[in-house]
Amino acid sequence: MTLLIDKNQLPEYLDKLLTSDHWLKITQQRIDQFAEITEDRQFIHIDPEQAANTAFGATVAHGMLTLSLLPYFYEQAGIQLRDVQMQINYGFDKVRFLAPVKVNSEINASFTLREFSNPKPAQLKLKFKVIVRIKGAETPALIGEWLALIIE
Repeated sequence: MTLLIDKNQLPEYLDKLLTSDHWLKITQQRIDQFAEITEDRQFIHIDPEQAANTAFGATVAHGMLTLSLLPYFYEQAGIQLRDVQMQINYGFDKVRFLAPVKVNSEINASFTLREFSNPKPAQLKLKFKVIVRIKGAETPALIGEWLALIIE
């Protein structure tokens, strides 16, 4: 669950790992829906028979599908500031896809606030280290630096 905090509490959350116990199963249906929405129908994602003959041995989720689930996981484990108009995705400084998310794998994400600043009056910029883990795997699916812009 998102933690609701005051702006002056941000220093308490620097370098603090925020994560959820919830694991999300990545089904073939979810992968297929993402392929349709994004027009990315590469066989490795949508053809189980052909994908079985690859090094992965099964279909895998699009890296961008995994990345696009960050807001879902953040809603469960992130921080939300009180009395702000909105918090929006500001982009990424770095993203690396380290391991494939095979069909029917379960993933989870963690967030660590690395820094925050006031680029303009009534604005806050937050930078999080993000890690998406695959249940039972040593190597994470992705790591990155995610930026959020808060409008007060």
